[in-house]
Amino acid sequence: QRRERAGTRRGGCRRGRSPSAAKASVVKINEKASREKILTLESMNPLVKALEYAVRGPIVLKAGEIEKELRKGIKKPFTEVIKANIGDAHAMGQRPITFLRQVVALCTYPNLLDSPNFPEDAKKRAKRILQGCGGNSLGSYTASPGINCIREDVASYIERRDGGVPADPDNIYLTTGASDGITTILKILVSGGGKSRTGVMIPIPQYPLYSAAISDLDAIQVNYYLDEENCWALDVNELRRSLKEAKAYCNPKVLCIINPGNPTGQVQNRKCTEDVIHFAWEEKLFLLADEVYQDNVYSEGCQFHSFKKILYEMGPEYYNNVELASFHSTSKGYMGECGYRGGYMEVLNLHPEIKGQLVKLLSFRLCPPVSGQAAMDVVVNPPIPGEESYSQFIKEKESVLNNLAKKAKLTEDMFNKIPGMHCNPLQGAMYAFPRIFIPSKAIEEAKVHKMAPDMFYCMKLLEETGICVVPGSGFGQKVGSYHFRMTILPPAEKLKILLEKMKDFHIKFLEKYA
Repeated sequence: QRRERAGTRRGGCRRGRSPSAAKASVVKINEKASREKILTLESMNPLVKALEYAVRGPIVLKAGEIEKELRKGIKKPFTEVIKANIGDAHAMGQRPITFLRQVVALCTYPNLLDSPNFPEDAKKRAKRILQGCGGNSLGSYTASPGINCIREDVASYIERRDGGVPADPDNIYLTTGASDGITTILKILVSGGGKSRTGVMIPIPQYPLYSAAISDLDAIQVNYYLDEENCWALDVNELRRSLKEAKAYCNPKVLCIINPGNPTGQVQNRKCTEDVIHFAWEEKLFLLADEVYQDNVYSEGCQFHSFKKILYEMGPEYYNNVELASFHSTSKGYMGECGYRGGYMEVLNLHPEIKGQLVKLLSFRLCPPVSGQAAMDVVVNPPIPGEESYSQFIKEKESVLNNLAKKAKLTEDMFNKIPGMHCNPLQGAMYAFPRIFIPSKAIEEAKVHKMAPDMFYCMKLLEETGICVVPGSGFGQKVGSYHFRMTILPPAEKLKILLEKMKDFHIKFLEKYA
């Protein structure tokens, strides 16, 4: 009680002090508290301010606002927002692969290992993963490069995938999705200032992670253009042009390839891969091969060729010298497990001292999510013939990939029937990147709204149909051409409705602005 009375005397109104005096004191304190902020747009890191990530940019923020309005009962010409802006398979209704979820569930709650409801092959994998964890728990930290037995499984997977090309677990690093690996390697590669600043060659159109990471690291973005007239093919002559021009203002030393392509959906042929490797060897460039869509190949006659395999087959002069980092992820393929943030990178021909620097850099983030590491293990160590889960696993995997192939063809065919729109064959990945004709009147109106013409188009599409796609300007495109990126992940029936709505919108848009 004495303490309470003392507290009242210290913190409350003392005897003999009027309430108005106490109020005046609070006002003075509040006046002092409202000082200027330390962190403002003017004082913040300018590199972060310059960052743009179109996939989650202004159009997605607008889509969120519209969703809130719909929930409040505000009437729109549609009943839901369809977010076709991002390759998030499960958000679009794709069912998880049973075996992957079983193994991760067993790892997360090992008491289930005694349950008869889980197959023995799933239990076997879960036990092996848990034995690699401190205290046999997914809740413990792991080594910074990842759990050793999972790195061994990744190496075995790469060897099987590439027809026996050797893979060393010491060259494998588990990552928080492929994005983490890409940004980590770029951090090590970027150096210098002025004209000696590191230049990073990226395809245009590109996945905005690259431009954002380059901006964040204050490196120099060096564009090379994919050939839209030739199904978004990569032309080595274009690489030479880009490199030659870049040498005047930076030091180009990194070449990024996305295969299969995002957002463009092309699958690189073997000859093209050989040409790129030879170019990198000749010009002393560090190769980054973004191969997260390696399971997503749909067109007849197309086949995924890993850079690692082709590099090996080109002989020791290339295989022992070209520095290559390649990336894979749990987020794409047939798995679609984006939320687990699982991935790996394989890095070849690193200088031994740089390997130590890479491990040091990885140690800053402690370790990738351990549940994501477990999910990655299932991707590289799935059920095999003779195991009890094999038939269900293959059935689910093939169902996902066959449905994606059908939706790729459906999307391509539908877009090419719409006047003022053209779409190249969707050979792989999970997006369409159609070219759209935008009339001059619409371009002028976009200027009034201070928008790029394709952003104006996509905003109109969102506001009138509820369909959220990403303007091509967020990925890069040739001046005077306009595109948008849309995922093909929605269920087939919903995708048909979506495509019909887009057709109606586009025709009305042309009629309004023609």
